[in-house]
Amino acid sequence: MINTPHDLKTYRKGLKKALGNTFLGATLDAFAGAYPASRAKAFAGIDFDALACEIAKAKDESIPNLEKLLEEFTARAQEAGVSVHFARTAFEANSIIASIAKENGVKRIVKGKSMTAEETFLNAHLEREGFEVTETDLGEWIIQLRKEGPSHMVMPAIHLSRRDIAELFSKVTGQIQDPDDINGMVKIARRELRQKFLEADMGISGANFAIAATGTIGLVTNEGNGRLVTTLPRVHVALVGVDKLVPDLKSALRILAALPRNATAQLISTYVTWITGPTECKSAPGSRKNMHIVFLDNGRLALAKDPLFSRALRCIRCGACANVCPIYKLVGGHNYGHVYIGAIGLILTFFYHGRQNARAIVKNCLNCQACKKVCPTAIDLPYLIKEVHRTILNVEGKKPLRNLLLKKALENRRLFHFLLRRASLAQKPLAEGQYLRHLPFLFSEEHNFRRLPLVAKVPLRDMWESINQRVENPRYRVALFAGCLTDFVYPEQGQALLRLCRDHGVQFEFPMEQTCCGLPAQMMGEKETARDVAVQNIKAMDPADYDYILTLCASCGSHLKENYAKLLSEEPALAVKVSQLRDKVIDFSSFMINVLKVGAEEFRRVGGKVAYHSPCHLCRGQGVTKEPRELLSTAGLEYVAAKDEDVCCGFGGSFSADFPEISAELLKRKLDNVEAAGAETLVTDCPGCVLQLRGGMQKRGSGIKVKHIAEVVAEQKQSPQRRRGR
Repeated sequence: MINTPHDLKTYRKGLKKALGNTFLGATLDAFAGAYPASRAKAFAGIDFDALACEIAKAKDESIPNLEKLLEEFTARAQEAGVSVHFARTAFEANSIIASIAKENGVKRIVKGKSMTAEETFLNAHLEREGFEVTETDLGEWIIQLRKEGPSHMVMPAIHLSRRDIAELFSKVTGQIQDPDDINGMVKIARRELRQKFLEADMGISGANFAIAATGTIGLVTNEGNGRLVTTLPRVHVALVGVDKLVPDLKSALRILAALPRNATAQLISTYVTWITGPTECKSAPGSRKNMHIVFLDNGRLALAKDPLFSRALRCIRCGACANVCPIYKLVGGHNYGHVYIGAIGLILTFFYHGRQNARAIVKNCLNCQACKKVCPTAIDLPYLIKEVHRTILNVEGKKPLRNLLLKKALENRRLFHFLLRRASLAQKPLAEGQYLRHLPFLFSEEHNFRRLPLVAKVPLRDMWESINQRVENPRYRVALFAGCLTDFVYPEQGQALLRLCRDHGVQFEFPMEQTCCGLPAQMMGEKETARDVAVQNIKAMDPADYDYILTLCASCGSHLKENYAKLLSEEPALAVKVSQLRDKVIDFSSFMINVLKVGAEEFRRVGGKVAYHSPCHLCRGQGVTKEPRELLSTAGLEYVAAKDEDVCCGFGGSFSADFPEISAELLKRKLDNVEAAGAETLVTDCPGCVLQLRGGMQKRGSGIKVKHIAEVVAEQKQSPQRRRGR
């Protein structure tokens, strides 16, 4: 039985143990490194985003009609000779299958891979009823022998080495197995399992599709065991979640175009099997197979009625959300899910296995958007994860003290800014240069993987009038949304922006009533506070007054563009303003390249070697990828590519406080890659990333400088006199 910690302290112990597993880390890192290129090749010539939108649209049309689709499927399947059952709960589904086995005198059962059967813990139930159950998918058989759950939805034994398997097979066979003899171990598995197929009375499968129009189930597999399970035994039972219902074959084929490509970067899986009605079977009474389909609800029909969480039912179980997750890459599926693995698992655990099993794991999300970017059904997975977190906090009514303090501060802008100004004074005894000499008492030693910056003596807003020139007949009127870090920690980033734009006819404004964007509140499950802050900012900064709203913070920009519409969906009077805001928010690099169209003549021709860290909320949240690198080149800097430039640096706001061990490891890998690239300077577009990366470089005593891209480009800018003299 799977044992998922119910509290953060216990959960973190498991994470630390996983981080110490060097084989696990190397295996998952190698897989994660190869997957993006293989996936891109598989989708060559296909508009993935368009396909994902098509699948999402079709799923959204089906989800409210699951009961009607079930009725139609049942009628067609029964006409074909299939017995169809409906189970409200996991226990009921297990009981129905056990009853079918008893009624048919079954003793031995073989199973194909089925996440739905994992969800109901079917094997344990059948074994308690006295049946012999054998998993026949190689990975599932291995973890069954080890009495473990899957560590990936598609590759359940990815966490195991060949030595682990050789040791296991040595116990199974009673003979020492050579871990380097892969073919020999495969032959052992084939020999053991083939006998089980021949002896089995019942085969149990899952299904990837249940086609209502014809009563057909479809299975997508890479091993022949799926077909043997459904054809050799005299009884076949398919356990299928009602969310697998689709109207017709066209709908199933649309999903099939994405499923293998996204799961394993295959154009098509080795086996795609369609079954309509029982087939001929000489060992069965009447020479026809006894076929049953058990549809599982387990909360799905109620979930289908929820206007937000129903989107989780779009999931086609490709497992790609784990493939690209930087956290999964470090700790594996046994620490990043309960039964269902990856980002979707953090959501479904709450609904299918209870809030106790979801309570700790749901916090373990960086909001890096990597899973959302590759989801073939366009599920906003990070957003739903945070909504589950918020729901658990509200249901349990036990909010952490920091949540209460953040709520009180952010809902009162004057109080919030007063506290930040006082922090500048309070930090003096702890100051050492530009950093805190040691961590404040609220941090543990585990947080000491980076140095923390000081709050600026003078925030950007207080120096604004003295540094911002007035422009006659400006080309553009631009509001600067500073965000907390640029305003109160790194005002030099705002100063660099003004220097760069001074000769381009841009009139900048700094709306003084602006406050935190609200993303920290949303990350901590405080949606109501995030909504209040969004209203404050809309009132402070009417987008109709400006041509653009520029932010130097990728996280702020992504939150303003995407989440404000969700947060204020119940505020119809603000709908127009939210839409205007989304259309006018722009990042620094895009503004410089696409709006001002800066040229190489404005900059010194020679610059140092610069590596680039692509912030999650810029490259994925806003879809900006080429402009930062183009700007570096235009500014005369020598861009050097580093490994995993678009992988999260591990900051994630409050995430690095909750999970310092994960944050520290992600930061270490990032900085190692930058050093290996031979860069002199590391640049990025987000002050949160600057905090993480610069603090990490300082902690390790590296000579590599970390700067916001606005700063490093401003340093390259030539004076107007020098440009005229060239």
